Amino acid sequence: MPQPRLTDDQRRAALAELPQWTMAEGREALQRRFTFRNFNEAFGFMARAALTAEKMDHHPEWSNVYKTVDVVLATHDAGGLTELDLKLARAMDRIAATMGA
Repeated sequence: MPQPRLTDDQRRAALAELPQWTMAEGREALQRRFTFRNFNEAFGFMARAALTAEKMDHHPEWSNVYKTVDVVLATHDAGGLTELDLKLARAMDRIAATMGA
C-alpha cells in the first residue's frame, strides 16, 4: 500500500526544513542540484546515496554530469510527495555534507 501524499502544509514545512530543495516545476516532486569538486566525489555521492535508497526501497530520479548530480524525488506509486521522499532528501543532504558538497 502506498504511503499517503503530503498535504500542502506538510510540503511547505518540508521545504522550510530542506532549504536547498525546491518543488520541481510541473509536478509534485522535490529537486536539488548537488555540486562537488570533481567527478570522483559526485560519483562517490551517488554510490553512497544509492545504497541508502536501496535500503529504503526508494529510488531517486537523477543524472550526473561531471561534478554535478541533479536529483528529483517523488513517490511514484503515491502520485506525489510522501514522507519517504523527505527521509531520502535528508539522508542525501547528510551524505553530501560529509563529502564537501
